[in-house]
Amino acid sequence: MSIPKSSLSSIPTCYATVSIGTPDTPLDQKLEAIAGAGFEGIELGFPDLLSFASKRQNKEVKPQDFDTLCDAGREVKQLVEKNGLKIVMLQPFSNFEGWEEGSEGREDAFRRANGWIRIMKAVGTDMLQVGSTDSPHALGSLDYLASDLQQLADLLAAHNFRLAYENWCWATHAPDWKDVWEIVQKVDRPNVGLCLDTFQTAGGEWADPTTASGLIEREGGKEALENQFKTSLEIMAGTLPKEKIYILQISDAYKPKTQLDTKPDENGLRPRGRWSSCLRPVPFNGGYLPVVDVATAILKTGFRGWFSMEVFDGGPDGSDQDWKDMKAYAKKAMASHQRLLQQAADS
Repeated sequence: MSIPKSSLSSIPTCYATVSIGTPDTPLDQKLEAIAGAGFEGIELGFPDLLSFASKRQNKEVKPQDFDTLCDAGREVKQLVEKNGLKIVMLQPFSNFEGWEEGSEGREDAFRRANGWIRIMKAVGTDMLQVGSTDSPHALGSLDYLASDLQQLADLLAAHNFRLAYENWCWATHAPDWKDVWEIVQKVDRPNVGLCLDTFQTAGGEWADPTTASGLIEREGGKEALENQFKTSLEIMAGTLPKEKIYILQISDAYKPKTQLDTKPDENGLRPRGRWSSCLRPVPFNGGYLPVVDVATAILKTGFRGWFSMEVFDGGPDGSDQDWKDMKAYAKKAMASHQRLLQQAADS
């Protein structure tokens, strides 16, 4: 499918609140920077809601104090609207699926689900991002994972809400786009679709932060890797129905200056998860992933929905930004978005 430039002019733009400043940065300053750069919507990050609520209460608000979080959420909704923005999605809802029946983890997962649905109502969004579980305790049957997500989808459907399922490239059972697409097909609910991500796709199938080259190293070398990745993107472009793609998240990745340990860290986070947390800049700013190739494949499905900047930019060494000028950073992100579309278009 061709990608004429004229078809890209109406793509709506979004920016994740967790991708600018820190959780301690006042939310109104984040929103002002995002809106000032010309973005139309935000992904509301749960850490930002927690921070906003805690400042409002002048005490630490717990993640499951849903009454307080809903009160804060209603204020956030007003603040977002004041800045001319829309809350596209609440994120990131993690480690929901795969818990054993009767386990404490499963009870907690459904308790959180019901609480987050209340927050969605309060802030006025209709979409929940669910990352593929990275819990080591998650059971591995895709049918079992799909069954859990069916239950979550039905809870959301009662409020006309949607579930955007994302492959996290360090996930326990569904690290690739093909995995989450298979699960979404098994879930078979009209309110369940995909949250695709340039980092999660290229960072899982093409790059590897634990090797000296920064690439997945396999028999046949780089040529075999490139051919395999190209085939995966061709399958993506020819397989995914555009209506089942709810949002595309955009980021690149720095090649780690020192290759990461292959073992999980003290918190159990796998290397690609550690890489994701602080080495993800906007495209064309020092990263090395084939972001344009991924975005092009997704556009070839006919998708023209939300393009959302979700970056975690700690600089090339991952030590974090000083965030002295969020407005300039947001404008750089918008320029990156525009350049990405220009390079993906074929006419």
